This record gives sequence, structure tokens and C-alpha cells, in this order.
Amino acid sequence: MTDPAPTPGNRPRQRKQVLLRLDPAVYEALARWAGDELRSANAQIEFLLRRALAEAGRLPGDAGPLPRRGRPPGDSAPDTPPA
Repeated sequence: MTDPAPTPGNRPRQRKQVLLRLDPAVYEALARWAGDELRSANAQIEFLLRRALAEAGRLPGDAGPLPRRGRPPGDSAPDTPPA
């Protein structure tokens, strides 16, 4: 069976790319914090923005979940090492 044609209701969401200019000291602090929580700086920014939006009651109900950390499914390492 094939997937239905994309419509506004079932189209996969594409992640938006945003250019962000930060003070270098702020970026370094953010990058250290992200490293402490095993996230990339980009993931840490999204995490913090979502938390701020939720606390302000402004997080849209149709906002998708945060992407899972780690290797995507299907890219798992083989059970046995190569010979």
C-alpha cells in the first residue's frame, strides 16, 4: 500500500532553519550548558525556547515533539563487529 498524497493535514513537518546572532560569551555559556545535558547547542536553544513558550502559555498545541536524541532508528550499530 502506498502513502496517501501529502495534504496540509498529513504532510511531514520540515524543520525551520533560522539564522541566530549571539554574543560569543552567551554562545559559549549555552554550548557548555548544552554539553552538560548531552545536547547540541541547537537542541538546547530549541529546548529552552519551548520551555519559555510553555511557561508563558504560548506553546502552540500543534507543535510537534522535540526530536529524540541519539542515532535515528534504523541506523543502529550491527550486533557483531566487522571481521
